[in-house]
Amino acid sequence: MTIRPATEHDFDAIWNIFRAVVASADTYVFAPDTGRDDAYAYWFGPGVRSWVAEIGGEVVGMYKLVANQRDLGNHVANASFMISPHAHGHGLGKALGRHCLIEAKRAGFAAMQFNFVIASNEAAVALWRKLGFNIVGTIPQAFRHERLGLVDALVMHRFLDDIEA
Repeated sequence: MTIRPATEHDFDAIWNIFRAVVASADTYVFAPDTGRDDAYAYWFGPGVRSWVAEIGGEVVGMYKLVANQRDLGNHVANASFMISPHAHGHGLGKALGRHCLIEAKRAGFAAMQFNFVIASNEAAVALWRKLGFNIVGTIPQAFRHERLGLVDALVMHRFLDDIEA
């Protein structure tokens, strides 16, 4: 697996993964009919740094890194991750998560915060816990899950002082 900065040439592959991930309406706030332009702005908008993971030359996952807040809150990073459904179970999430923590530290961030981790996404919650994140808040019934109805969203946080950049 190779992780490298995303380019605009990667967007067709990113778009295909994005559509597949949001189609299930169970892990992201994006509606299944979110348009291509909105997805492009999400992954390549101003201030966004994106990376892709490739296996055998095929883009199978990606993440983006941004400041969680502007100005006086811009020392805390935020990130979003998507893995192609056909590539689950191969350690891509863990590899991308570790890579992202290093890149966040390298970019000068002091911490990382995820604002909206769907509580029913047990694999994601377990992964972020393994990578040192703590749940610092719960937003009750904040997500309209396709099958489960209203479920909680979690705020997860970790400092980056133990990350070697």
